[in-house]
Amino acid sequence: MNEALTLLSFGDQGWGDTIAFGVLVTVSLAIATLPFGLILGFLIALAKNSSEPSLKLAANIYTTIFRGLPELLTLFLVYFGVQIGLQQGLKLLGFETYIEVNSFVAGMVALALVFSSYASEAFLSAFKGIPQGQYEGGYALGLSKYQTLTLVVLPQLIRLALPALGNLWLILLKETSLVSVIGLSDLIRESGIAARVTKEPFLFFGIACLIYLVLAIISSTGLARIERWSKRGDVSR
Repeated sequence: MNEALTLLSFGDQGWGDTIAFGVLVTVSLAIATLPFGLILGFLIALAKNSSEPSLKLAANIYTTIFRGLPELLTLFLVYFGVQIGLQQGLKLLGFETYIEVNSFVAGMVALALVFSSYASEAFLSAFKGIPQGQYEGGYALGLSKYQTLTLVVLPQLIRLALPALGNLWLILLKETSLVSVIGLSDLIRESGIAARVTKEPFLFFGIACLIYLVLAIISSTGLARIERWSKRGDVSR
């Protein structure tokens, strides 16, 4: 027991500071990815809900690709594909140079692409749950399409999509572990390094499990409060 506490302590003799840094990177990556995924997913849902066939087709192709590909493969395509694309582009311009994409940015882009493809379905289902009369009521009041969307539809849309988006957030939090394969020092990578050095894999991966569970519990509690707040205007029946 004392040996385990020593290994988990902070300072030169323990790995506590390393694990804490990995937790910080994991949470930072998830939080940085979330707004991009939400915005992109909302725009894709708008395209799917549009009357323009070309927009619908492009949005459906997008979601089919990124919902069909494994998340790890998407990460590899973004991380290595962007590097190769930039190098080839510079080569055509006469520049011979090596470019390495930042692993944090690559992970954020890849996870945002996957998250947005699923979030778009959550938003689309929410769109279908809003009666057409809500749009007509907004137009009858003299609101433009943009004003109707932002003032009438969007508040209801968020409330309807929130449960599904909450589940997607928890999935995103877990999928950040994939970035360890491209060298980002997240919780899984730092736990793996500590496990190999100390020959204590059960201890450090067990701690990683507990940390992910704590993050999930905190997230679930926060999401429950946000959901209650979003329904504060509902009339009790």
